[in-house]
Amino acid sequence: MRTASSASEAMNDTAIDEVIWNDWHPVAALDALDGLGTSSGVSGGSNAVTSTRLLGVDIGIAAPSQAQSQKRFRVWRLDDHAPCHAQARYGVLWVCPGEPHRDILAIPEADEPDRRLLHAGAFRVHVSGLRAIENFLDMGHFPFVHTGYLGVEPYTEVAPYRIERDEVNDELYAHDCRFYQPRAAMTAGAALDVRYVYRVARPFSAILYKTCPPQPERFDVIALFVQPVDEEWCVAHTVMSYLDDASSDDALRGFQQTIFAQDIKILVNQVPKRLPLGTGEEHPVRADAMSVAYRRWLTAQQVTYGTTHGR
Repeated sequence: MRTASSASEAMNDTAIDEVIWNDWHPVAALDALDGLGTSSGVSGGSNAVTSTRLLGVDIGIAAPSQAQSQKRFRVWRLDDHAPCHAQARYGVLWVCPGEPHRDILAIPEADEPDRRLLHAGAFRVHVSGLRAIENFLDMGHFPFVHTGYLGVEPYTEVAPYRIERDEVNDELYAHDCRFYQPRAAMTAGAALDVRYVYRVARPFSAILYKTCPPQPERFDVIALFVQPVDEEWCVAHTVMSYLDDASSDDALRGFQQTIFAQDIKILVNQVPKRLPLGTGEEHPVRADAMSVAYRRWLTAQQVTYGTTHGR
């Protein structure tokens, strides 16, 4: 077991912020791990094994076989074989390479019995994970990037909305968001004036609550959990908690994958790849209020990993 001092040294060697190193990050979809083959070299041949990269560190993952489905995943660093903390939740495997300072973020809606929890896909993108989160928070691109789905001309105006900081949980919210959408969800049979609430729970995790077409008094929940592969590459995991008993899982996943595939065209062209936090590097407009708040929130948390700050 790695000592606290050696963990700190590893963190400093790779210039990773403490708030990032000691947090939980998604590294794989659980259904993808279920499909792994077995390896005879680990745990007596009873575990399926794969590898990935997190915060610039290569890690191995041993997934329990179906016969061992109640056992925990085993995750370790491939460079020094030190174990990492791991938990399965919300359809993904979460890993903390350091010492967790808090639990995985809470999404109470995911536990509601009439909802369907689906992992909609994992997309590897050449951009900082913070850029991916910021794009997720941006309504201004809807009519131009997601034409016919989340927006359409001439309905291009982003109406003023309210930013709120949850001081207790240190989270960021955007309330009173509205946008006209031709096809807001798989369940939408007509265009809607959709209500949105954005929530940034962690630097690399954001949740969107939006009008559920079959039950307008409730919200569908779409979470973006980003795996920071390194400072300029990420894997974006989309997880949905939907109120939909009609559409197939494949149809729901397909709709969400169409939306994210459109976003990738924007993300890969971001310059610089890392997120600027300094004033004057990029020039926001009124519609970018949540983006500005997110960057200030990151600065307050002393996040520099994946940014241009001090680089």
